[in-house]
Amino acid sequence: MRTSPLVIVLILLITCPLALCAAGAAPHIDLVLDASDAPRKIFHAQLTIPATPGTLTLYYPKWIPGEHAPSGPAIDMAGLKFTANSQTGQFLKWRRDLADNWTIHVEVPAGVQEIHASLDYLSPGESDQSLFSAGASATQKMTVISWNQVLLYPKGWTADQLTYSASLRLPPGWKFGTPLPVASKSGDEIHFQPVSLYTLVDSPVISGEYLKVVPLNKGVEPPVEMDVAADSEIALNPPQEVWDNYTNLVKQAITLFGATHYRDYHFLFSLSDHVAHFGLEHHESNDSRSEERTFIDPEIRALHAGLLPHEYVHSWNGKYRRPANLTTSDYQQTMQDDLLWVYEGVTEYLGDMLTARSGLWTPQQYREELARTAAMLDHRPGRTWRNLQDTSDAAALLYYTPKEWDSWRRDVDYYDEGELDWLWVDSIIRQRTGGKKSMDDFCKLFHGAPSTPPTVKTYTFDDVVNTLNQIAPYDWRGFWNDRLSSHGPGAPMGGIEGTGWKVVYDESRSEMMRAWEDDHRTLNAAFSVGLLVKENGEIEDTIEGMDAAHAGIGPGMKILAVNGRRFTLQVFRDALSLGKSTSQPLQLLVENTDYFRTFLLDYHGGEKYPHLVRDETKPDALSDIIRAR
Repeated sequence: MRTSPLVIVLILLITCPLALCAAGAAPHIDLVLDASDAPRKIFHAQLTIPATPGTLTLYYPKWIPGEHAPSGPAIDMAGLKFTANSQTGQFLKWRRDLADNWTIHVEVPAGVQEIHASLDYLSPGESDQSLFSAGASATQKMTVISWNQVLLYPKGWTADQLTYSASLRLPPGWKFGTPLPVASKSGDEIHFQPVSLYTLVDSPVISGEYLKVVPLNKGVEPPVEMDVAADSEIALNPPQEVWDNYTNLVKQAITLFGATHYRDYHFLFSLSDHVAHFGLEHHESNDSRSEERTFIDPEIRALHAGLLPHEYVHSWNGKYRRPANLTTSDYQQTMQDDLLWVYEGVTEYLGDMLTARSGLWTPQQYREELARTAAMLDHRPGRTWRNLQDTSDAAALLYYTPKEWDSWRRDVDYYDEGELDWLWVDSIIRQRTGGKKSMDDFCKLFHGAPSTPPTVKTYTFDDVVNTLNQIAPYDWRGFWNDRLSSHGPGAPMGGIEGTGWKVVYDESRSEMMRAWEDDHRTLNAAFSVGLLVKENGEIEDTIEGMDAAHAGIGPGMKILAVNGRRFTLQVFRDALSLGKSTSQPLQLLVENTDYFRTFLLDYHGGEKYPHLVRDETKPDALSDIIRAR
């Protein structure tokens, strides 16, 4: 990590004992990673670590930036061995720390100046439910290597002080992409230039038999490219308009922020049905993963179009500008998630805005997705007890909750509720400045010039409020205190309504709702009877306070029949629609832990799906927000 001298000084004073810092240069560690067994989902690492006699304390990375939880996959580290001498193979005793299982203590004998560590990383299978870099990352044809999975580092130094020289062996013939600077390449072996531990962990590698490199801003500095790996060659051949839209994304993002904070940038994009699906931000890249046919199926492409814009925005918001409590000296220090409503909320708002500005979404698709987001939050009764601030504070727990009872428990809602709130901020700025200022001005002031290489500039709640006041004077502290502590009722609609639109419901599914239901293989009846039902009839969630919950139906039950007919998604839809013209209740035969019961729902409102429609009494600011610059 390249950071300002002030930040370096603060980090050293806080985290590095003066006696230790003065003792000598930080260690230089060699890391040799053999990924030639990636199709078997096993990676073999060898490390050479300077040491002195006594107890050497080593860490396996625990808090991974961007994952907002102690998610380092220590459980998947196997075959751990330490030797003092590569010639004699003298094995060293080690023991895991009882208070922190990511910490290893190694006994180093007299006369030893370095130790050799070997470990295997076991990449989970696709059925594993782990998230982010702990999730499934390898298939027969491709893999993503997150360096935090395959290394240890010594106690007493910051991630910016430690230097690693890494090399990588890939399966025969596999190509690769990474922001990590390459020193040399010979056959299937790559040697990277020495970098800090921070930069190494911040620089994943994507590799595969089928990999395409597409420049997105030819002839422009700093360069940006997409490195896409897939499980098939056909998945890498979308219509030309897809590449054109991602080229537009780069132009629109740089126009929005007015500066860059990377030396070059790589979209590392995995297209596979057999890896964990997520997006994870880095300074100079993002590790994003989606279905194999994302590029070539228009419905899937539209549904996931916001993924890469979101992660790209993080290069400015989250990596360059970062909450002070999320800026730690190494990967063992607890990251405090209290400002994730800025870190992720702003990014969700800007990412979706750029998805529309770049042409990855049409204006109609943007509005449909915004309507779906607002409606889901408007039918989230968990807002009555868990406020927005607590969704941030509890992020380390909420990322790993099951889908059952999601609407009552609440999820990591600082993404979706944050988007609605920052749209509200944009509408207030526009109203108070007569349309002369907007969130675009906030972005340039908060995230913009001067352009820099990867750098961290921290912020606090006060910094956010003060910057907003520089754009448009207002009681921003009061606004955010209210938004963070509010319990509703209903979702925060001030931004949608303030930009000239409103949410309405009718029986027609929008394109984006249809894509969501098809992708999740789920019927979204949250807005009618209050149910989310999988295609096999399993009830994923019920909305407390609505008809299904009032009748006694809960998550985990299974619908077997609707009005006496075997359940299918279409049979359920037809029953909801026909219920409008009959006084008969909706009849559901439900299985619950080996018992069967018929529930009668006195519901006659038909299917209900959300849409945005114009409020002609107000100017249409929303269309200007998503207009290409």
